[in-house]
Amino acid sequence: MEGFFATHRASLIAVAVAFVAFLSSMVVVPETQEAVIITAGRPDRVANRFQPNQPYGETGAGIVFRIPFYEHVERIDKRVLNVDMEPQQVLSTDQLRLNVDAYARYRIIDPVKMVQTAGTSDTVNTQLSAILSSVVRQELGRRSFASLLTAERGTTMHNIRNLLDAQARKYGAQVIDVRIMRADLPDGSPLESAFQRMQTARQQEAATIRAEGQKNAQIIRATAEAQAAKIYADAYGKDPKFYDFYRAMQSYDTTFSADTKGQSSIILSPDNEYLRQFRGKQ
Repeated sequence: MEGFFATHRASLIAVAVAFVAFLSSMVVVPETQEAVIITAGRPDRVANRFQPNQPYGETGAGIVFRIPFYEHVERIDKRVLNVDMEPQQVLSTDQLRLNVDAYARYRIIDPVKMVQTAGTSDTVNTQLSAILSSVVRQELGRRSFASLLTAERGTTMHNIRNLLDAQARKYGAQVIDVRIMRADLPDGSPLESAFQRMQTARQQEAATIRAEGQKNAQIIRATAEAQAAKIYADAYGKDPKFYDFYRAMQSYDTTFSADTKGQSSIILSPDNEYLRQFRGKQ
């Protein structure tokens, strides 16, 4: 046996070196990653490149080969990634300082451009975090605090996402969504002052709405009464004698009703004009 090793030592060493080189040339790329093979400092090819809506098992993941010590492999996560913005204060258009905390979700869609511009995924994350802070400060600085409590907040988020996505494309990334986790006033007098102004504004708005409602109610009531008077006039005008009789009966009912409970007395002569309807036809 010793003679065999002594005789074939060179061959065995060559086989071992070849085996190690073969293993070094193999790179296993999982489904969740894409690999950029860099040759002489430049991206040469991509394994398991991201493609939208491509099912697992058909993406190109698995074993890929490289030239050891000459080609370098940069692994990039294909999944949706998060980038957090450092909490900061933003001055709104109504001169209120807001404590803002936001995050974005993105994905690397062009790994070659990412390697060329940023080099690594960590660098992309750092750059996007700084850009997110700048975009959020710029967009919220153009709006009032009250607008963030209304449907206009959706427009604000849409603008922030578009601005951030335009910058992320330079690094081969695509911004999927942006969310503001917190946008409120600092504790203390600024917060109480803002609440007081909001309460006063809502009270003034409520008073205006009530005044407008009362005005409209008076107009509607006056119009209805005018229409009713016209209808009565048209109806009674067709038979003046019946109208005179009807109005007399209403007066008698009010005057002699039992609701008076004997609290008043009326003395009239039989020939008084007020009792003409009791006398019948003369």
